[in-house]
Amino acid sequence: MSKKKFNPKDWTTPTTKTTVPIVPTVPSQNNEIETITQRIETTATDIAPNYADWRDVGFALADALGESGRNYYHRLSRFYSGYTEKETDQQFNKCLKAHGHGVTIKTLYHLAKSAGIDITTAPSKNQNNQNNQTNHSSDDEPTEKPLPTIPKTVYHNLPNFLQWATAKATTPEDKDLLLLGSLAAISSCLPNIYGIYDERNVYPNLFLFVTAQASAGKGRLTLCRKLVEPIHRALRQQNKNEQEEYQRQQTEYATTKDKTDMERPQEPPLRALFIPANSSATALFQILNDNEGIGLMFETEGDTLAQTFRSEHGNYSDGFRKAFHHEKISYLRRKDREYVELETPRLSALLSGTPKQVSALIPNAENGLFSRFIFYNMNILPVWKNVFAGNPDQTLDDYFRHLGNQFFDFYKTLQNQRDPLRFCLTATQQEQFNAYFSQVQNQYLYLCGSDYLATVRRLALITFRVAMILTALRIMEISCKREQSQTCLGYAERSRYWREAHSGEIANPLICSDSDFNTALEMVKILLQHAASIYETLPLVADASKQLNQKQQFLEALPPEFSRQEYLAAAKSLNIPDKTAEKHIAKFAQSGLINHWAHDKYRKV
Repeated sequence: MSKKKFNPKDWTTPTTKTTVPIVPTVPSQNNEIETITQRIETTATDIAPNYADWRDVGFALADALGESGRNYYHRLSRFYSGYTEKETDQQFNKCLKAHGHGVTIKTLYHLAKSAGIDITTAPSKNQNNQNNQTNHSSDDEPTEKPLPTIPKTVYHNLPNFLQWATAKATTPEDKDLLLLGSLAAISSCLPNIYGIYDERNVYPNLFLFVTAQASAGKGRLTLCRKLVEPIHRALRQQNKNEQEEYQRQQTEYATTKDKTDMERPQEPPLRALFIPANSSATALFQILNDNEGIGLMFETEGDTLAQTFRSEHGNYSDGFRKAFHHEKISYLRRKDREYVELETPRLSALLSGTPKQVSALIPNAENGLFSRFIFYNMNILPVWKNVFAGNPDQTLDDYFRHLGNQFFDFYKTLQNQRDPLRFCLTATQQEQFNAYFSQVQNQYLYLCGSDYLATVRRLALITFRVAMILTALRIMEISCKREQSQTCLGYAERSRYWREAHSGEIANPLICSDSDFNTALEMVKILLQHAASIYETLPLVADASKQLNQKQQFLEALPPEFSRQEYLAAAKSLNIPDKTAEKHIAKFAQSGLINHWAHDKYRKV
């Protein structure tokens, strides 16, 4: 890539070196260019060591992608020792103006192949249909590895209420969906329960985003809404009664001539649990304020919130982020010119949508909203479901309404507590918590870079909140009568929640059991992987981020126990050079991802 002066005559007739063989056609040229570019980045190869080749790479990208090819030109040029951003931009500007004259994207493929890069890509869907057996058995066709689901052992140790909520699931993904949806919905309705985390008061509230392709089954999240609908209806009925009383007082005030000893009636607050995502910013904050900071945003179409954020009066993204940490939100009521401060917002959110709706809401991985959400990416299963199975005398709606009525009774019990209940971990659990997330932070720092640290740290807070919810739900199990206690409790240790068997007084503080603590940790191990999969789909600022996926693929390709010869074989299957593989292995060991326990013996942690 010498700095030879650009001359359009140099490329009017392609040289022998750039005469390329026919390459397979693909359905999406952009996907093919991205795949080959990532392979070049993986090996850090300069495919254009001289000016003519570098120039032709620019022509090829300009011809295929126009202005969109500029980013690829920088990504391919930066492995030249003399690379500068300014010079590369100037060169690409000239290539755009010159309009190529016959230099096509095939030139890029030829140069990549000449530099030792594998340029084979997956066949098109049409080709798959024409030759199904051959293509499905091809080693070159990439297959998307399904994301893990929450282990079955977690479900055996859940509080009874969550076991009932997930009992009607038909697949592991469906079970995870109902569990996470139930936790998110319930998190908004646990009054008088808090914990201390990093020397701050925190509450159980969760943000959840379930993403999947259309028809994957994420619509069943609406069942989780029924768990808390009785609370919403009770608040709406209370609001209706207060409004009627307000109207009566207004009429009395208006018809009274002597108002000396009368005060003008005050309009009652707008009481509700569910907050529509398409509310204006002021309306959202006002509803939260009227409900003592508590609310649940429940939307099955994630782009509803994304569209609201793009509107003139609906961009409350800042307040949304503050609410996750219960930070003070200030706003101005225009009608009364009243300045309002919402001291402790406790907002929960449950959203679902397609992967494109995630990127519409969270445009890039550096956006603070990303790290505040629990993400679950559903695997779509190509299996027809028996739509006539189940009990015809009890629909799922009836089943979850019944659970909702049970939870409403528990909600009123918590409301009537004289003092707030403090949740806390044992000293041993705190040590395990800090040790685990310290290790996870080091691991993901290497795998995903520093931008992912916010996600790891907030998932630690989310783990604490999940453990808080699990512990709170244990109270439901022990609120039965004394004569039924042995059947209801199951574990003798749960009796510590009660000071007296018949008093109904809940012990304070609420100490997390080891079972619930381990359940929360097991869940977050899966959620970390789901968050990482979504993270990879979002745009990143740094070019180096393009190599992050390669590290994770390499780690996943390693067997549970392996030798140097085996890890080099795994690296070769991913087109990773031996030296790069050795560097990754050393970093994996340093980060605690693998254990080098004997000479030429490695074990994945």
